[in-house]
Amino acid sequence: MEGFDLPMSFGKKPKRGGGAPTVSKQRMAETKRAPVPPPREAPPSQPLPSSSGPKSTEKDEEEAGPQPPKRKAESDDSDDEFEPEEDRTPVTHEIVLKDHTKLVSALAVDPPGARVATGSHDYDCKLWDFGGMDSRLRPFKSFEPNGTYFVHDLSYSPDGKHLLAVSGTFYPKVFGRDGNEPKEFMKGDVYIRDMKVTKGHIAEINAGKWHPTDNAVFLTCANDSTLRVWDVRDTSKQKHVVVVRSKARGNKTRVTSCCWSPDGKMIAAGCTDGAVHVWSTSSNYARPDKSNEKAHEKDAEITCVAFSPDSRRLVSRCQDGTIKLWDPKNLRQPLATASGIDNRYSETEVAWSPDGRFVLAGTAVNPKDDAAVGEVLFLSSDDLSVQRRVPIAKASVVRVQWHSRINQLFASCSNGEVYVLYSPHASIHGALLPLAKMPRAKPRDVSYTTADLAPVVFAPDEHGQISADQRHGLSLHQMEKRAKRFKPTEPLTGAGRGGRIGASATAGFVQEIFGNRVGLEDPREALLKYATKEEQERVRFLAKSPPPGRDD
Repeated sequence: MEGFDLPMSFGKKPKRGGGAPTVSKQRMAETKRAPVPPPREAPPSQPLPSSSGPKSTEKDEEEAGPQPPKRKAESDDSDDEFEPEEDRTPVTHEIVLKDHTKLVSALAVDPPGARVATGSHDYDCKLWDFGGMDSRLRPFKSFEPNGTYFVHDLSYSPDGKHLLAVSGTFYPKVFGRDGNEPKEFMKGDVYIRDMKVTKGHIAEINAGKWHPTDNAVFLTCANDSTLRVWDVRDTSKQKHVVVVRSKARGNKTRVTSCCWSPDGKMIAAGCTDGAVHVWSTSSNYARPDKSNEKAHEKDAEITCVAFSPDSRRLVSRCQDGTIKLWDPKNLRQPLATASGIDNRYSETEVAWSPDGRFVLAGTAVNPKDDAAVGEVLFLSSDDLSVQRRVPIAKASVVRVQWHSRINQLFASCSNGEVYVLYSPHASIHGALLPLAKMPRAKPRDVSYTTADLAPVVFAPDEHGQISADQRHGLSLHQMEKRAKRFKPTEPLTGAGRGGRIGASATAGFVQEIFGNRVGLEDPREALLKYATKEEQERVRFLAKSPPPGRDD
């Protein structure tokens, strides 16, 4: 019966190809990258000797006969003991998310790895959904978090329901999962000298990070020499204030980077005076628990600080071209230092691999050098030596993240592109989902399929135009983007064209009867042709005679 494709049982029949979408070999080959040199190999380990008994000879095996087949689990375990370990680093294939026009300065991936948020110096924040995208790789939403301000940082909450957006303003904003329902937090009073009394920042915010376990708490740092801990449920004031004291003149500095430890027990920050500070979240934040005032060069911006996955090590990156590894419990001397790594942008960061073995850092290139290629460096977590170089693009690599759940590597560049590196064997979901989807095909006959539909009005800006109040205060860049979104009015020819008129079934019949006669001739002449000859002469005589009371 199976040969005749007849059902063999009741119920829903599963698909033969499986429920998950499959990626064709052609599309997989299109996203394959150039081969990357493997990392430095460790000396091969010697196989362990047999546990008990003397070794059996070939003659004994022949006499004993063929051995019974091994179980699948046992055979896999035995093979893993002698086969070399497979490289699961996601660097073999890539897809490119291209929609920004300038430097991609912010990058965030939600905890499940289903959505990506990117921010740029073109003032836009774009949301990408791997499950909803097709092979064209387009974002499903684009918006401006704070008008004409650069987007400095983005961060998702642990449950993925909130998105923190930090721009060059005095107040942070929290958006929903779909980029809606913005919450604007309080701005501080610039005339108050004591920073602990103000209810918010009084200078530009540089970075922001969500708490690793609490869905309602996040952290920001700004140029007013403070870090502030906020609660989403209270937008009127911050929860805690951390004032950073500097030995420089004025006792103030600019806090340019901050982060939480993965266990949420520590907070680290880097400043422009070259200092790195660490606070315990169980303290009153009056003084840092550990501090190093000369961690980096003075007046060189520390662009990133990041804890290791086990919270036992801290790495910092500065615009002086160095990356340093620290012990959070003792910041007197760095554990290791890597120098000569260019850093051109204030949002450049470093990231840890999920297993904590590598520190990932992007390299900057000279814009005038056409042959220069930006790379992602894999640095050893022991001595910060370069273990692998992965070329990305002919642009500077700014943001780098390695998502542990989907095992994919994200790298944002200065040319407005975001590269997603993956492995078809070691990665799951993420970049593999849109490759299996084709763009939705358009209907063949538009007039036939839209004749019976209701009229649709295309109005991107409410009623198709911008009012005087909306136009006031807009920058030239914003007005150009609005003009690009506006759809010009199409001609009203055909059935249901232009998106404004839906032709009925009798429209063509009526046009054939009347044609173009109505409205193209003078109505006076149209009435005169039905009058009698005497009436025509009378009308012509009255038209020629002068009006009464006038002498010619």
